[in-house]
Amino acid sequence: QVQLVESGGGLVQAGGSLRLSCAASGKIFSINAMRWYRQAPGKQRELVATITRAGITIYGDSVKGRFTISRDNGESTVYLQMNSLKPADTAVYFCNADVGIQYWGQGTQVTVSS
Repeated sequence: QVQLVESGGGLVQAGGSLRLSCAASGKIFSINAMRWYRQAPGKQRELVATITRAGITIYGDSVKGRFTISRDNGESTVYLQMNSLKPADTAVYFCNADVGIQYWGQGTQVTVSS
């Protein structure tokens, strides 16, 4: 099993930045990829970014060029650096670990004011 704990959310003004963290524990060696999703009120969950075991990163079109997914050298923590934030980025952000079956963190709220 994999346990995920997100942190780093908060309230920022448009144009600001936040760095989200996802601390993974358990069988982290079994993780094929880690992803950040987000879900805004009344909207479907959206895939924001992916980082594979090989370190390949993939971004959703809505955040490309503004967000960066990364991991520490021990691969125990994954980050989402969010720059040039927009009100449309307001959502609960969830960390996801793919081990065949997907595991989810509890989510962290990001609110961007205009």
